[in-house]
Amino acid sequence: MSVILETSLGDIVIDLLIDSSPKACENFLKLCKVKYYNFSPVYNVQKNFSFQTGDPIGPDSKDSDGGSSIWGLLNGPSRRTFLIELPPKMKHAERGTVSMATVPSTKDPDERLAASQFIITLGDNLDYLDGKAAIFGKVVEGFDVLEKINDAFIDDKGRPLKDIRIRHTVILDDPFDDPPGLVVPAESPLPSKAQLATVMIADDEELDENIDEEAVEKLRREREARAQALTLEMVGDLPFAEVKPPENVLFVCKLNPVTQDEDLHLIFSRFGPILSCEVIRDKRTGDSLQYAFIEFENQKDCEQAYFKMQGVLIDDHRIHVDFSQSVSSPATMLQRTLHASLLIFHLGFEIIR
Repeated sequence: MSVILETSLGDIVIDLLIDSSPKACENFLKLCKVKYYNFSPVYNVQKNFSFQTGDPIGPDSKDSDGGSSIWGLLNGPSRRTFLIELPPKMKHAERGTVSMATVPSTKDPDERLAASQFIITLGDNLDYLDGKAAIFGKVVEGFDVLEKINDAFIDDKGRPLKDIRIRHTVILDDPFDDPPGLVVPAESPLPSKAQLATVMIADDEELDENIDEEAVEKLRREREARAQALTLEMVGDLPFAEVKPPENVLFVCKLNPVTQDEDLHLIFSRFGPILSCEVIRDKRTGDSLQYAFIEFENQKDCEQAYFKMQGVLIDDHRIHVDFSQSVSSPATMLQRTLHASLLIFHLGFEIIR
């Protein structure tokens, strides 16, 4: 019983120990089947010891819940974790041992709970993990990939500076019946906005060994900006990815739902003449979506508003401002679907905060 992890550094083939750890193997296989691990980052890399993955968003994100078991996905948060067996005879003796990350149960400290995160060892005889991580598989191919992960440049939290991610999972054999309610996606899902927000330096970027932290940050932001442009092109808001959005349009979000166009126009007009000012609203209900586009006559006035209005209280809400990433006018934006508007909001402004 095997699974292929297609990672950004190459393929890792894992043989599952069905007889010894059936529950862990079932959970892992079903999560792979629903593409839960797609775009999951590698993190907590400890040289010659182990690395961790399996949290689809990553533990550093405020949006992460730590991952979920297949039963939690199907039946709700109360079943996010499950009681896992720790076969006493199974040891982390060889490099490439695969085990579920666990935590003690609050009901019984001798019991361990698991969800989706798993560990792959990068060294031999790691008895520290025995009794703490639940072994359910072993790597049989892809040791060169393990070596690349072991040699990766990492930050002080063990996160690779250059993203390493699970791109896809392939199940070679699944002996377990699907639990009720499991739906297999027709195709691999696109990364979520929360996942995209965790991108550091993508796997197709080159990382100079001597690069300093400032240069790393600049490279990461440039990469995210390109990804943002491609996303906007995909939803139809940029005619092509390399086009530049207007520099005289300001994006304002986190508005109070009661704030009106006229209120914003009055407040922002002190920076210069305004051509248009519109709070974006739900086409069906007319309710404010709590963000707006303000088009200034001059770029300089727009820049002044950006620097002066960041974090200002308007109607008891502390607003966030940024330069618009849309080449459409506010009137055109109203014709977009709510989905596209929210996608532009999250990808255009939350990623590069």
